[in-house]
Amino acid sequence: MNNKLATILLPVIVLSGCATNQTENGNATYGAIGGAIVGAILGSQMDNDGNRDKGIIIGALAGAAAGGAVGNYMDRQEAAMRAQLEDEKRRNAIEIERIKEDTLKLILNDDVSFDFNSAKVKVSFYPSLDKVNKVLAHYSSSKITVVGHTDSKGSESYNQRLSERRAEAVKRYLSGGGVNSSRLNTAGYGELQPRDTNDTSTGRAKNRRVELLVQGVGG
Repeated sequence: MNNKLATILLPVIVLSGCATNQTENGNATYGAIGGAIVGAILGSQMDNDGNRDKGIIIGALAGAAAGGAVGNYMDRQEAAMRAQLEDEKRRNAIEIERIKEDTLKLILNDDVSFDFNSAKVKVSFYPSLDKVNKVLAHYSSSKITVVGHTDSKGSESYNQRLSERRAEAVKRYLSGGGVNSSRLNTAGYGELQPRDTNDTSTGRAKNRRVELLVQGVGG
């Protein structure tokens, strides 16, 4: 970024931060700043009347507004999800992580969501998924990717298929509970993305999971 661009952007970024620092966890601020930078760069290229500085400022303001809106939208969605799933978090049935300003990750614990080697969601887990459905249905501008993971027991090909089937099972439940299927995608990674060791039962239990990646696209 050249000095002139930085000089023009500075007040825009400061204003963006001031406008969004009252959000619940501040992620909207980072979205606004990122949006301002991208918008400024695009604005410098898109202005057609010879006033490049004007294009930079307009692009920065538009980008800041868009980035801040998505961050704020995800702040609200995260707060709603944490409130709905307080009991599940306490029991370690569902973990909630904010991995980017526009992306929320829910980790569904395998022990409570599926029986061993099964791709059928446990009936006892329905109430928890219903809570997730309630929030996702309300925040209808988000896209959701359901991702299955396994431990390393069994063959790699079997684990790959099991992870895909479990992701599809969760997708079916969510779409049947009020989330439009057009918002849902699935993926399976089998044993390829462990988050702990596969050498212990505790580690393998952590590796067996389904994750929901909830990405904001405005709202």
